[in-house]
Amino acid sequence: MEILGPVLVAGITTGALYALATIGLSLVWGALGMLNMAHGALLTIGGYAAFTLATLLGAPWPVAVLAPVAVGALIGAAIYLLVAQPLLARAPRSFETNVIIATFGVAIALENAVLLIFGGQPFGQSIALPGHLQAGGIFVPWQNVLIVAVVLVLMAATAFFLARTRAGRAIRATAQHREAAQLLGVPVGRVYLQVLALSGGIAGTCGLLVSSITQLSPTLGADPMLKAFIMCVVAGLGNLPGAIGAAFVLALIEAFASYGLGARWGFPLLLAIVILVLIWRPDGLFGRAAVRRL
Repeated sequence: MEILGPVLVAGITTGALYALATIGLSLVWGALGMLNMAHGALLTIGGYAAFTLATLLGAPWPVAVLAPVAVGALIGAAIYLLVAQPLLARAPRSFETNVIIATFGVAIALENAVLLIFGGQPFGQSIALPGHLQAGGIFVPWQNVLIVAVVLVLMAATAFFLARTRAGRAIRATAQHREAAQLLGVPVGRVYLQVLALSGGIAGTCGLLVSSITQLSPTLGADPMLKAFIMCVVAGLGNLPGAIGAAFVLALIEAFASYGLGARWGFPLLLAIVILVLIWRPDGLFGRAAVRRL
């Protein structure tokens, strides 16, 4: 347990971060059919927003913690208003392809803006809990406990929002059938704006949590973005509960594979799992094939 315990702790913590990154990506795909390639850049900006307020400006930590949520939500809303909405209005049939290219350009622009402002050198995130918890001979850093607790709270809050609120029901109705939701009076445009803002706020929070156990750099969000996409593909794009479960399972597999086989084999193993899943179930483990009449 002295060896496997830290590996298990690392796997659970990583799984929580992957799950949080996956929530925002899966929400946007489920509601809009849109793969937001700028999702990773929103993670990066969230981490730098907290760093700027806490370290450079000396703001109290409650303000610094809320900054990534606000900044991420604003940028997410801007992506919809300036990128997704015009593309959807002018070319709805090619929207899914066009928006991938457009948001990829947004991601490059945001990452280069961070590089110009802060430079390429890594920074340490000042918002973190010191110390550790000892349980059965296993030392668990308090920051890891905080990360898992925050992710669980955010997942519960997101589930409650989607299931119990009027705005959440509108999001689910739009995701199921856009045209039918419009006929029933659902403001689809406002729903899409809410989804991008919610996804951006979640991404900003994830960036803060990731940077608290790693380092801030302009490419901070690239790895969580890629891993989140893998989780979504394995579970089935748009399947939020399945993506969260896949995030924890695959993170544990990656952690134990990195320990047993070497760090360089963790990610290739994840890719191998994705390939096998796509061969076995092209729509993901929990996805459903779409039936279209010609």
